[in-house]
This record gives sequence, C-alpha cells and structure tokens, in this order.
Amino acid sequence: MKKLRVATLISAALLSPVLFAAEQAQDAPEGYTLQQVLLMSRHNLRAPLANNGSVLEQATPRAWPKWEVPGGQLTTKGGVLEVYMGRYMREWLAQQGLVKVGECPTPDAVYAYANSLQRTVATAQFFITGAFPGCDILVHHQAKMGTMDPTFNPSITNGDAAFSQAAVQAMEKQRQSEQLDESYKLLEEVADYQQAPVCKDKPQCDLTSGKDIFSANLNEEPGVKGPLKVGNSLVDAFTLQYYEGFPLDQVAWGEIKSDKQWQLLSKLKNGYQDTLFTSPEVARNVAAPLVKYINNALVEQGMKGPKVTLLVGHDSNIASLLTALDFKPYTLHNQNERTPIGGKIMFERWHDTKGNRELMKVEYLYQSSEQLRNADVLSLEAPPQRVTLELAGCPTDANGFCPMEKFEQVMRDTVR
Repeated sequence: MKKLRVATLISAALLSPVLFAAEQAQDAPEGYTLQQVLLMSRHNLRAPLANNGSVLEQATPRAWPKWEVPGGQLTTKGGVLEVYMGRYMREWLAQQGLVKVGECPTPDAVYAYANSLQRTVATAQFFITGAFPGCDILVHHQAKMGTMDPTFNPSITNGDAAFSQAAVQAMEKQRQSEQLDESYKLLEEVADYQQAPVCKDKPQCDLTSGKDIFSANLNEEPGVKGPLKVGNSLVDAFTLQYYEGFPLDQVAWGEIKSDKQWQLLSKLKNGYQDTLFTSPEVARNVAAPLVKYINNALVEQGMKGPKVTLLVGHDSNIASLLTALDFKPYTLHNQNERTPIGGKIMFERWHDTKGNRELMKVEYLYQSSEQLRNADVLSLEAPPQRVTLELAGCPTDANGFCPMEKFEQVMRDTVR
C-alpha cells in the first residue's frame, strides 16, 4: 500500500462525520444503558519473521517477499486498520451515550494499557487516534520497550515438575485431537517443503510423520518444536501477506487458490494456538495475571474505574483468557483465524433501568478477512463483525446478557 493512499485513508477515517444507522440503533433492549467497556485486543497487522535462519527461511526454497517494516513490527496498514476500528468504537460508544461526540473524555474516563512491544503499543496508539482524535490520552506501558510486561506475558509461572509434566501431557492430548495430516500435505506442496534447506541430505523429510516435542518450562511460554511450529509459522506468514494486500500471485507464491485451501491451512495455525494455550491446565496458569487485572478493573474497581479500558496484547492472551474463564466454543463468521488480527474481546457492563439490575455482555469484535485485506472503512453503517460469547458459569439470555453477580462470581473464582 502506498504511503499517500494510507494517509488518505487515515484522514478519511478521522474527518468523516459520525453516522447513525437506524438498523444499528437498538443494540440492547429498551431501558438498557451502557455503563462501562473493557476491550482485550490483539495487536493489528504485523510483518512476519523471515530473517536469515528463521523457521520461514529453513522451511522452503522459495524467496519470501519484502515488507516495509522489520519482522514483528506493526505495518502502516495495520495502523490504518486500527484507526478504523477505533473510529467505529467512537461512533458506537457515542450512540450508547458513554462518550459525547466532538468532546474529549475526561482524563479518568479512558485508560489504555499495552504490552511493551512496538506492535502492541502502536496498535493502542492508533486505536486511540481513531476513537478520540485530538485528545490527550496516554498509552501506558513498561518503560523498557522490547520486553514482555508480566500482565501480558503468557509464560509458565509454576515451576513444579508435576505441573510441567501435566501441562505437557495436556498439550500432547490436544495435539492428538487435531486432524492435521491433510493440512500438512497441502502445506508441503505450497512451500515445496521437500526442497527446503531443512530437508537437505535427508532421505525422508515430511511434516506428517514428524514428531512434536512440547515444553512447559518455568518463566517460558508453552513451546513446541517440530511440524506444528513449522506449520504455524508458514500459515501465519501467508495470512499476514493476504491481509497486507500483497498481489495474490505473491501470497504464498500464488499457490493458494480457493477458500477450501485457506480453511485447510488455517487449521495448522489454529491447531498450534489451541494446543499450546487452550488446555485448561496451561490456560489457567499463563492467563492468571491478565485475569487478575481484568477482575480488578471490572469487579473490584467496577464503576469507580474508567468508563473505557483498552488492553492490547497477543493472540495467546486471548486464547488462554477465553479458556481460563471457561467460555463456551464459538464460531467467527467470515474469518479463518480463531483469534483474528486486531480482534477484541469486549466486556460490556449494562444497567437495566426497568429491572434495576446490572448485566454483563461479552462480544468478539473483529474485522473479516476481506475487511482486513480491502482496508474497509468501518462505521455504524459498515460495522466490523460482532459475535456474542457466553461463559459457562454465566448463562446468557436471548439478547446475550448475563447477571452481573454471576459474572463477578466467575471472575473471583478464577482469580483464586
């Protein structure tokens, strides 16, 4: 994407008037008032890691396309996409009466907090620019950039040998439940894997027969060596190329030609995330600091805290959080990723004036694959995707709301 085009898109997003679509006006039953929102966001579009010697370099003889930023950093388009998401949130929050159009929120009304990496801090900054343009809202993060903040670091904190063994066994069990052979075979064809540097001088070299070795070491993220890591790295790179807008003959070297192929390959990326971060044993441990932070914001502080809280971390944060809190299985339409780039888990506190009760609604807010690739401008008339989530311990009604006291009990039980 050319810089001029990006600048034009950002200007359009910031200067466009707030629109109110009649069909979007009733997000909640009559008499329901939005009181507080907490967004747990994944960072937006970044460049893959394809430096010399990386998994990507070793897993194919093909040349990888060049990116405008170093591996792992937020791209310019990623910033644009996040401005659009922020702009949409501004419109929706104004529609619900939580913020006022044309006014900056008070200093204590909005709090933004990001992991201390370039892609997470920049994502938060772009979101704030879209949501509250011209307002002096600080993005909080650790002073030392390039290091993981403990709140967002999905690392193992239990050094007990029995725990480590149980965690590895849980990951192995989850991996065995994944049906990935067909996905591996397709990936081998796309990447020309048999001719890759990693296969040099090996009489047999394929992903389907390789063995995954899992680890759950103290102060380290859950890890894996083997085909699952290779598959995740390659499919992640292809997905990022597609979102960034690379010509289709450059996305996976033009070898992915159908939605069915995308779905098949995406099983590797989703399988990697599910295996490492969604077994209950692992998820409850690695998500504990984030759960504690959210509990403090929504339960302990409650209405005494900010009206809007933005947290920006990683897909591993969202995957482990959803498992740790025991959310029911969900399906994201128009998306192959289970935790999409720029996607947000939105915790919403509502007050029912007629029933005089407090309610919680949780939604997955995200952009579809095509909205990301096309850089579609978001608004109330052209919204992002929204899927209502449900906690096992807090059953929802027909409109997706659950009693606040049950939500608070789930949070407190999980923190213990």
